[in-house]
Amino acid sequence: MGEFWPVEDVLAYLGGSWRVERTVRDLASGAEGRFTGTTAFGPLDGAGPLDGAGLLHRESGTFVWQGVARPAERTLRFLPGDAPGTALVRFSDGRPFHGLDLTSGRWVADHPCAADLYRGEFTVRDEDHWRSVWRVRGPAKDLVLTTGYTRLA
Repeated sequence: MGEFWPVEDVLAYLGGSWRVERTVRDLASGAEGRFTGTTAFGPLDGAGPLDGAGLLHRESGTFVWQGVARPAERTLRFLPGDAPGTALVRFSDGRPFHGLDLTSGRWVADHPCAADLYRGEFTVRDEDHWRSVWRVRGPAKDLVLTTGYTRLA
């Protein structure tokens, strides 16, 4: 199968709960932070006009930056994409974030945000492990966010 594990249907693959470990590196200052927690991909039930069409992604845990631990969370919507087995990722308020196609086991997505550019690379290792690496560049940002996901039983 090579380096990447192809995923026939990204929404079916992501469904369920995952352990999350993320490092955040500020390349300009050398500072590094760490997030640990869980992500649950569940039905969009009750989330508005798109009920039942996709997954609601809820991430929660603890982010430690410069020795200070804080609770952290985020919510995203993963909707069926334009092609079979793909997804459109949106922020919780419905704004577009990026597309996601893991049929080859790897995907690169861009998200322009004001003066910054977020470029994400998604790779699938096997049925229980995947990761994302976001490179963020802009006038005041030079970051690398690396996240490993491990399926919870």
